[in-house]
Amino acid sequence: MCVVDLIPAPYRLLAVGVLLTTLVGGSAASVWKVQGWRYGSRLSEQARLHTETLNQLTQVSAAQQRAEQDKRLALEQRLATSEQTYYRVLSDVQRDQGRLRDRLTTADLRLSVLLDATTSAGNGSMPTTATTGSVVYGPTRAELDPAHAQRIIGVTDDGDRGLIALAACQKYIKVLMAK
Repeated sequence: MCVVDLIPAPYRLLAVGVLLTTLVGGSAASVWKVQGWRYGSRLSEQARLHTETLNQLTQVSAAQQRAEQDKRLALEQRLATSEQTYYRVLSDVQRDQGRLRDRLTTADLRLSVLLDATTSAGNGSMPTTATTGSVVYGPTRAELDPAHAQRIIGVTDDGDRGLIALAACQKYIKVLMAK
């Protein structure tokens, strides 16, 4: 006889139930643990891949930002060079105009205009005598009053400045369009 035969049937069923519950519960817990490990490893792999993707996107974004900053820096340098050229040309023209005004003021230089040869005394032929201080026969000229010469120089100075400013604006637009 066996020890199990001595235990009454209802207790046997209870013992078998407890034993089965313990086995099922223990195996279920171990199944949950194994499944937890699997899911944990999958989640960690997914998290690692997600982190790598974010790092790659960050690197690409940083590279694009650096490229844009380099483009902007190059554009700023080209514009600065263009501006320096503009101011150099403008200052050269202003200096030359100032010298010309000074020479006109000191009577070191006189502005003159050509006169129409058909309105002179002859019909365009050479004068019979050379003018004082000149041995060259040429077209008849008339000297301008220094005040009028100063106004003419002022007008040409304004025109030169306008042309220089226009050229600078055109170059600025070309540099921006080449961007």
